[in-house]
Amino acid sequence: MVVKTFRGLLADGAQERIKLQTSTGKVGYRIVKLKLIPSAPGVVSSENIVKVYNEFQSSIDGLVDFADSALLGASYYNANTSGGDVDFTTVVFDREIFNQDIYITHSDVRGSGSANYYLELEVIPLASDEAAITTVKAMRGLAVD
Repeated sequence: MVVKTFRGLLADGAQERIKLQTSTGKVGYRIVKLKLIPSAPGVVSSENIVKVYNEFQSSIDGLVDFADSALLGASYYNANTSGGDVDFTTVVFDREIFNQDIYITHSDVRGSGSANYYLELEVIPLASDEAAITTVKAMRGLAVD
């Protein structure tokens, strides 16, 4: 399995484009892993939500809606500096295959901190017909099987 990795630091309310699109669309991707950690863990209380989409988001918020066909995965991290447990969970829709650029967003619903993300994508060769179907579904905003 060939894997591409991406990492970065997102400010609260930020969105980053991850360029994946090729001229033929014959390279597909599937999310293998999505991790996040605040930029100042243990120093600042934060409640971070990082989401991965297959289309640009006109607004960034802390809501997670699994019915949103553009959503490819989400990760949540909650830490309080006054003590207590750290809560985190990640859900990726690992059957979703895409061949266009993706967008990763971050929202700190408790404050205004930044968060680091780490993303692993499995590289999947696509036949011409698979590439065409995947591209058309992405353009129409449909979930890709």
